[in-house]
Amino acid sequence: MKMRLDRWLATVSAGSRSEVKQWIRGGQAAVNGRVILDPALSFETEKDSLALNGKALDGRVTRHVMLHKPAGILTAARDAKQPTVMDLLPPVYRSIGCMPVGRLDKDTTGLLLLTCDGELNHRLLSPGRHVEKRYRALTDGTLTQEDAEAFAAGMDLGDFTAQPAKLTILGPSLAEVIIAEGKFHQVKRMFEAVGKEVLELHRSAFGPLELDPSLAEGQWRELTAEEEKALREAAGMEKA
Repeated sequence: MKMRLDRWLATVSAGSRSEVKQWIRGGQAAVNGRVILDPALSFETEKDSLALNGKALDGRVTRHVMLHKPAGILTAARDAKQPTVMDLLPPVYRSIGCMPVGRLDKDTTGLLLLTCDGELNHRLLSPGRHVEKRYRALTDGTLTQEDAEAFAAGMDLGDFTAQPAKLTILGPSLAEVIIAEGKFHQVKRMFEAVGKEVLELHRSAFGPLELDPSLAEGQWRELTAEEEKALREAAGMEKA
């Protein structure tokens, strides 16, 4: 992405727009090892190297994050009263416009993706892409084959009809669920439709990505190049 130097520095949280203009004119900023004195010059944020006062800065403004969401945290960009998933990341991710891909309920744990790429975000959530999400659910009742058949048939939940989903029984009250949608409280509502209450819900996979087992709740990391490529393929933005 091409961006003015002053905006670039401000975007990666180096300082306010007025501050960085002063720094640039004072010879404190360098791009590709060359001091730049004009704040209006534009550069490629994902290719050119950026430094301030001789210290290299991470100038990328397109990043993708895997977060192990803990319970009790809102999936939102910001909230005046409650902590959100953005509070778990360094401030630069909010500054560059990193946003959650879909949402997990406040009490749901597991894999949450965040990206600065609006088109990728939109495509991954589009019902027409059928990008699968995998969950593990603990319920308050004994699961049956009839429950699995009800999930497989699709369900009328009143305000919408859920597409067929795969329910695999792992234990008397424990199941794995794979859905290709992401409606509000969808998994919980599907269990309610067969007379079960979800006590715990955890997302273990989103499309081709599995939650990194090394990430404890609240921890995060950026996607690898291979993971980003797989995600773009799932979104139809890159050929497999």
